[in-house]
Amino acid sequence: SPKKVSELVETFLPKDKEAFIMLSLNAKDAVMTIRTISVGILSSNLVHPREVFKAAILDSASSIIVAHNHPSGDPTPSNSDIEVTESLVEASKVIEIPVLDHVIIGNGSKLYHSMKEHNQM
Repeated sequence: SPKKVSELVETFLPKDKEAFIMLSLNAKDAVMTIRTISVGILSSNLVHPREVFKAAILDSASSIIVAHNHPSGDPTPSNSDIEVTESLVEASKVIEIPVLDHVIIGNGSKLYHSMKEHNQM
């Protein structure tokens, strides 16, 4: 669930910068690894599907969930967040490692936004 994702990745997220995290899942949707893919600045973070799926392939992931934080505390997705998600979903179709969700975390694990739950992917 998005709540569980936010709780799992909270310790990996800096409070003053955006960080992009990937969870590799096995065939039973259990988390195998949690990786920090990139760390940005206060209000932006660059991530490319190449880095995300390289890590997923190395983990032999059956599927992935991605997450990142908004240090501002507002988990509402930006246009850039939506574009990154669309790019990851498109790449996942070729690589056949589905992206199950993109969770954006605000201040703490209790404030989050699931792009899947909001039909944004």
